[in-house]
Amino acid sequence: MRQLEEAYPDQFMFVTGDMERPDLFPKLVQTVERKFGRLSALVNNAGIVNEELLARQKADAIEQLLAVNLLGPVLLTRQAIRGMMVAGRGRVVNISSIVSLSGYKGTAAYSATKGGINAMTRALARELGGRGITVNTVAPGYMETDLVKNMSLRHLAQIERRTPLGRSGKVEDVVGLVKFLLSEEAAFISGQTIVVDGGLTA
Repeated sequence: MRQLEEAYPDQFMFVTGDMERPDLFPKLVQTVERKFGRLSALVNNAGIVNEELLARQKADAIEQLLAVNLLGPVLLTRQAIRGMMVAGRGRVVNISSIVSLSGYKGTAAYSATKGGINAMTRALARELGGRGITVNTVAPGYMETDLVKNMSLRHLAQIERRTPLGRSGKVEDVVGLVKFLLSEEAAFISGQTIVVDGGLTA
């Protein structure tokens, strides 16, 4: 990230944040806006996973899931859309998960957070449509990211066998869709949850 910042000082800025510290969100948005002007887009991509049967899951683990995956994005979006509303245009893209649409054992709390993101997308699309702001969700399947690095090879192999395209997803499989939803070509798409899972939930 620092290399990108040095290579493209007028186009890129790396700022750290903490989804469990919503009190810092105003300063985070102000820092970005001071350099680039009003935000025109927000991608809510931060998230954590804690897979456990709900009856055994610790309360603090559930609270952290809710804070990072749901409350954090809601409050960050609240802060970010204010400038978009003044400008009369903008894009919000939320990253959810297929577990928000299909049940998987051990993901009740995680699924609840992602289901909440889907619901926010639909409601916010109605709230902001009149301001020229679109809001959509991308729901990836199992992707080759840090979130699944601790998953057993046997489990991953099972998922790949059940996936019609015969493999797990890559970050590149999602990036193209996100870029499209941020573009002018997607100006009439809003309130949608689009699945990217190689056909797993077909």
